[in-house]
Amino acid sequence: MKNILFSLLLVGCMQLNAQVPVNPDLLKGSWRASWITCPNVAQRDYGVYHFRKSFTIDDIKEKFIVHLSADNRYRLFVNGVAVCSGPARGDLYNWYFESVDIAPYLRKGKNTIAALVWNMGVHAPVAQISNQTAFVLQGDTDAEKVVNSNATWKVIKDSSYVPCSLDNGARVKSYMVVGPGDQVDAKNYPWGWEQLDYDDAKWLNASSITNPVNVGYGSDNLWSLKQRNIPLMFEKMQRIQTVRRSEGMEVGSTFLSGSKSLVVPANKTVSILLDQSFNTVAYPQLITSKGRGASIKLSYTEALLADPNSEKYKDVSINGATRRKDFQKGNRNDIHSKLVIGNYDIFIADGGVQRVFRPLWVRTYRYIQLDITTKDEPLEINDLYGMATGYPFEVKASFKSNDSSLQQIWDIGWRTAQLCAGETYFDCPYYEQLQYEGDTRIQSLISLYVTGDDRLMRKAILDFYHSRVPEGLTQGRYPSSRLQVIPPFSLYWVSMLHDYWMHRKDAAFVEQFLVPIMGVLDWYERKIDQQKNMLGPMKWWNFVDWNQKFPGGTPDGANEGNSSVITFQYVYTLKQAAELFNYFGKPNDAAHYKNLADRLGKGAFTACYDSKKGVMANTPFKNTFSQHASIMGILSGSVPKELQQKMIMNTLTDTSISQATFYYRFYLNRALKYTGNADRYYKELKPWRDMIDLGLTTFAEEPDPTRSDCHAWSSSPNYDFFATICGITPSKPGFSAVRIAPALGELNHVVGEMPHPNGIIKVEIQKDGSSGVLATIELPSNVPGVFSWKGKEVSLHSGIQKIKL
Repeated sequence: MKNILFSLLLVGCMQLNAQVPVNPDLLKGSWRASWITCPNVAQRDYGVYHFRKSFTIDDIKEKFIVHLSADNRYRLFVNGVAVCSGPARGDLYNWYFESVDIAPYLRKGKNTIAALVWNMGVHAPVAQISNQTAFVLQGDTDAEKVVNSNATWKVIKDSSYVPCSLDNGARVKSYMVVGPGDQVDAKNYPWGWEQLDYDDAKWLNASSITNPVNVGYGSDNLWSLKQRNIPLMFEKMQRIQTVRRSEGMEVGSTFLSGSKSLVVPANKTVSILLDQSFNTVAYPQLITSKGRGASIKLSYTEALLADPNSEKYKDVSINGATRRKDFQKGNRNDIHSKLVIGNYDIFIADGGVQRVFRPLWVRTYRYIQLDITTKDEPLEINDLYGMATGYPFEVKASFKSNDSSLQQIWDIGWRTAQLCAGETYFDCPYYEQLQYEGDTRIQSLISLYVTGDDRLMRKAILDFYHSRVPEGLTQGRYPSSRLQVIPPFSLYWVSMLHDYWMHRKDAAFVEQFLVPIMGVLDWYERKIDQQKNMLGPMKWWNFVDWNQKFPGGTPDGANEGNSSVITFQYVYTLKQAAELFNYFGKPNDAAHYKNLADRLGKGAFTACYDSKKGVMANTPFKNTFSQHASIMGILSGSVPKELQQKMIMNTLTDTSISQATFYYRFYLNRALKYTGNADRYYKELKPWRDMIDLGLTTFAEEPDPTRSDCHAWSSSPNYDFFATICGITPSKPGFSAVRIAPALGELNHVVGEMPHPNGIIKVEIQKDGSSGVLATIELPSNVPGVFSWKGKEVSLHSGIQKIKL
């Protein structure tokens, strides 16, 4: 088994991310293979299954392409080597299949393809949409048809698995919907099932369900297949760093290197706290020998929680709200009087040698606690490490400055963004793994600026398009098996399309969404209070920010009518839509949206501006105020220019108004730029510095006491270091021209480079005296631009140019 594991590191899951071609005939109509399942089981209940197909080839193949999918998920092996996992998450209308060339894993003579398939049933993650247990594999041409899934495949239900950790949400006292843990009794596991020489004679023949069909075909579809549009996830070994404490026996960190086993004596109860030293998303892989009947519980957490019985942690008031002491995390490096309370797996040893336990799905953790109880035989822990995994982004950007502390913000921000990117963007990897428009807009911009990879952004745009409800809105998160509509997030989906249009020359992709954009905007138009020229009462969850003064994240006036925050966001989006419709030759629609934006912006400003405070109120009652109202009032262009400077300064300094959290500070930064105050951005990084001082290794969902320690909407500095400090933004659609307007604040020197569709943009900015600048700019071919510094502008051209102002 251990040899298989290291084959995974060296060969398997090479992640085959070069695009594998698909026989065009397979993208039309139906496939010859069958969806197959295990007979005599409840098809929609929890279950783990093993499928096998042995076959013979006469010679080594140059290529052997197969296409495959499953419901819920699969992990594919060829001759004992793990090759890939899937499918990419979608929905029944867009059920993705993977295409892989397995020729490198085949040999002359007998070969075996094997698939581990599981269905979490009612325990499935909310992000998992499902019909029933199923697996399909289709050869690309007649040369590969011998492996087509059908009744010649063998299958067995794995009785060693039962779901555990089913009370995650109750124990962590929070919304947690990532699915169950795995409890595996090794004595019932079919060890070696994926190997070539395994005897499957007693296995059942698979049952055929139906022939697969592609999207747009079929008349009684269970799933409509669609070719995967993102690369396979990466996997790489990640060693756990250290043992922080142990109970029951002395334990050193040597066994974590894999060089020497840890032996737990017979009839012993031991607890070991391991520290990865940073938050991660990985498949933990535990290798054990002997120890028949021993139980090993692996518990995972991003941060240790205070022991509610400890005097060190009492009820405290944070931001005016009392929080329960059992929610306290404190400094993430501190383990004293703290507990591991999180999701877990359980492995029960069978006494065999080199047994490998790997959970079916990823785990998020900084800390892992092993709670071990042995019976009459000592247990050997031969190794324990993680296989880090996620979307295979390649970092192409870099940022340096005379303030070396910004590097730590950059590193932690990118780790946060990376851990929140898999087959979809995640809001957070520990609690939900759901893709929300509000989070995803920010994540997509980070991806574009740091990696240049737009594929996950495109998939997200499509996912939300596929989520639309009959009213015209997108769902607030998708894929999702539960309905949740967040109307302001539908507006952010439109903003995402505007972002993509500005950063990528891909008009055909954007144009297909004009009608759905109209559906979102029309939903809001039907909600207008014609007397006040503001939005009236709105249904669903009108979330804006986890602000302490917004119940459930919903601002005053959203449900009962006349919310300035959401009216201004609608105005902001209408103006973006007007640009899109005008570009695509629909001037009448563009004019309508522009006129509507002007009318509503004026109406909301007139009704909600408080001249005494110099900021926007949340409603015309002018009895509650938030940074959000003024931020969106400014960004939407609704605040008269002569009042913008005073308003943005009041918004920053008036602590009596409710404050934006990490998420909405992204829009605060946009408002700073809009009003010509981008130089203040550097000072606004204090919340991120505070998180680092608390020992966070990823950025949190909100200020302590936070739920999630890893939330990508808080990674916005990885965008703003380029878009604000270096000042690099597109000035024309498709990034066909660039504007570079550096805003160094108190910094003296920055060097940055970021990917562009035509190459790399490089900048070096050095302050010269009290108000001058020395700049070196390099633009890719066919990319003109403008350099702006304190009101002066210089035209830019492709290649290198030096500027002194």
